Formats: sequence, C-alpha cells, structure tokens
Amino acid sequence: MVDYVVKITRDATKVSPEDHERLRASGFDDKAILQITLIASWFNYINRVADALGVGREPAPLAAGSS
Repeated sequence: MVDYVVKITRDATKVSPEDHERLRASGFDDKAILQITLIASWFNYINRVADALGVGREPAPLAAGSS
C-alpha cells in the first residue's frame, strides 16, 4: 500500500492496473483501493494548497532598510 501511495504522490499518471492488482493480491478490495486513493490524493491536495499559501512557514525576514 505504501508503494502505491508514494506513486500517487510522485506522479499519479504512472499508476497502472498492475498496481491495483498488487493491492488486491495483498488483500485490499476495490472499495479499500478507492479509499486509499482518495485519502492519499486528499492529503496531497491539501499539502499543495498549504504550501502555495505559505501555511506553516516562517515569515521571510525583512531586508535591511525596508519597511
């Protein structure tokens, strides 16, 4: 499952039917595969939004002489 989630995170276009078959062979049914996909994708989306908005980052220091 972790390999599948990493693949979604790095490049979801690389996910193939074989990835789903490996999950099924590990005991996950289609509903579980959907849930794994949705949860991983949601976290990826939220993290990208937060990164774009600078959430959780230290404010940039002011340059000398600027106000």
